[in-house]
Amino acid sequence: MSVPADSIPVIVGVGEVVDRPSDLGQALEPLALMAQALREADADAGGGFLARIGSLDVVNQLSWRYADAAGELCARLDIAPARAVYGPVGGESPIRFLHEAARRIARGEARVAAVVGAEAQWSVNKARAAGFGLPWTPKPPATGGGPRIEVHPLALKLGVFLPVSVYPFYENAAAHRWGQTPRQALAESGALWSAYSAVAAANPNAWLKCALTADEITTPRPDNRPIAWPYTKLMVANMAVNQGAAVILTSLAEARAAGIAEDRLVFVWGGAAAREPGDYLRRDHYHASPAQDAVLEAVGGMARGLEGFDALELYSCFPCVPKMARRTLGLAEGVTPTVTGGLTFFGAPMNDYMTHAAAAMTRRLRGGGGVGLLYGQGEFVTKHHGLVLADRPAPDGARSLEDASVQARADARRGPVPAFVETATGRATLETHTVLYDREGAPTHGVAIVRVSDGSRALARVPASDAATLARLTDPDAFPIGLEGDLATASDDVLEWRLG
Repeated sequence: MSVPADSIPVIVGVGEVVDRPSDLGQALEPLALMAQALREADADAGGGFLARIGSLDVVNQLSWRYADAAGELCARLDIAPARAVYGPVGGESPIRFLHEAARRIARGEARVAAVVGAEAQWSVNKARAAGFGLPWTPKPPATGGGPRIEVHPLALKLGVFLPVSVYPFYENAAAHRWGQTPRQALAESGALWSAYSAVAAANPNAWLKCALTADEITTPRPDNRPIAWPYTKLMVANMAVNQGAAVILTSLAEARAAGIAEDRLVFVWGGAAAREPGDYLRRDHYHASPAQDAVLEAVGGMARGLEGFDALELYSCFPCVPKMARRTLGLAEGVTPTVTGGLTFFGAPMNDYMTHAAAAMTRRLRGGGGVGLLYGQGEFVTKHHGLVLADRPAPDGARSLEDASVQARADARRGPVPAFVETATGRATLETHTVLYDREGAPTHGVAIVRVSDGSRALARVPASDAATLARLTDPDAFPIGLEGDLATASDDVLEWRLG
């Protein structure tokens, strides 16, 4: 059955902005970056779409607070969309916003929709260090509210409450599950990140344009200090950037009426979404994500009958994410996982990287580029969203747009979740782990997720004074996962774990 052209969503315009001011007084604030990115997206579409935006999603931004980011952006652009929404925290959110915008267009709820985001953390950091007051829109009074991610108080106390210190739990557990040694896992990460850096080096919108070797990325040195085992600085997301991006969507009928050439249109086929429990300590395991698997299998099925995807963007805040995704999708180890350059090298404008990825993917697919996959992730391997784009209409008439959720499929795969305890004694088996480092590269302490004799789960510290256990946690030739150690309560009432 043919689908009316006014129900087929297409991307018609993309815009990106990079700001590297030599004078902080001239630095662009996030609102200015977003406004410029939308104007560039409108120009890319041939003009005339900006004033017609009926649905606007603004990606959550963290570098500079606004009282009403969506409203203030509309005022700057002198537009009045019927729907203007400022979104929640999540690296997957731009993909979700694009998917939802496409569905609104398909249902006739909006004729033109846009997704936009920006950050200016580089300027904020420079200004703070120089004691310089940025002449930007005044911040609203602090309310103590703002975005929150579910974190257990003990995780806060032990320093494993940020993505950079949580993703290593998945990194180590997954590599151990795959039968790798830490050295082999690090080599895979280095090769993968080297591929990301090569794409960033050729991307004019990238923050770091340097193609690096695997060894340069994974070897600790003064300018590439260890952050959280096994990650070095060049293996984690780089948030100190000034970048903005925007995407404009409309229907195929509207695009044709505007005279846009067919080879410039990128069709939204459909996507899938699912999530894990918010508190990462209350998940069934750390060697995979049922939600990630369900999402990737669903979007992979949309390319069934093809020879796979012609272009990929696998979210890359930390190496375990695309490594897990590659295996679920059945991709060869040497496949190029990005059209953008990755969150280390292209840059990580907080939640907005995937808006840039959508812009890069649109440029790649125009003019016969085939079928592409955008996969984004948010929080702590928590929220997952995939979206399939192509240079031609969907073979199923975009019926995949109708229902994005594969949550039931993810939940059905989830095993029993062990009870979490804060007090325990005796022997405990290591489930996964990391080691945290200071700015000089010295270990501050290790953190172990362990299973006690009754099957419950506990979070424990490995003190810096326990050199033997720390050395075993960071042994490049064998994972300690599965080994038993002793639990004891320290003077600050925190559990400590050490190998006997």
